[in-house]
Amino acid sequence: MKVKPISEVIEFLEPIASETGVYIVDAEWDMRTRSLTVYIDMEGGLDLVTCEKFHRAIDGPLDELDPTFGAPYTLNCSSPGLDRPFKKEADFLHHIGEKVEVHLYAPFDGKKYYEGKLTGFSDGNVVLDGTLRIPFEKCAKVCLFIEV
Repeated sequence: MKVKPISEVIEFLEPIASETGVYIVDAEWDMRTRSLTVYIDMEGGLDLVTCEKFHRAIDGPLDELDPTFGAPYTLNCSSPGLDRPFKKEADFLHHIGEKVEVHLYAPFDGKKYYEGKLTGFSDGNVVLDGTLRIPFEKCAKVCLFIEV
């Protein structure tokens, strides 16, 4: 199935997301199931009603964009989940002040795992507790710390 680039789809949907009170975290094509999944979130957390509202808001406009060049596909809207990895600067900025965990590819200052309060993201560095600066390219995964 031929599809438009996900960046083009996200850019097209961002104004609708803003009008709906959500922001797009990510989106992905699944060629096996012929589906497009748009991951959204909002300040204070996402609920099913808002997810459905966004789905209805983008269904018609996506038909006009025709992201699959006429081929049928399934549209899914979903919360990214609490343990989703941070991929973009916006992901970090939305979670300033929250506790995060950082998994590294190789040791940095002798450790491959850190947890702490996210106090910034600047110049390509994840800033924890105001002083520890970890280069993002060294991070395998950065996500919210989930206490069990």
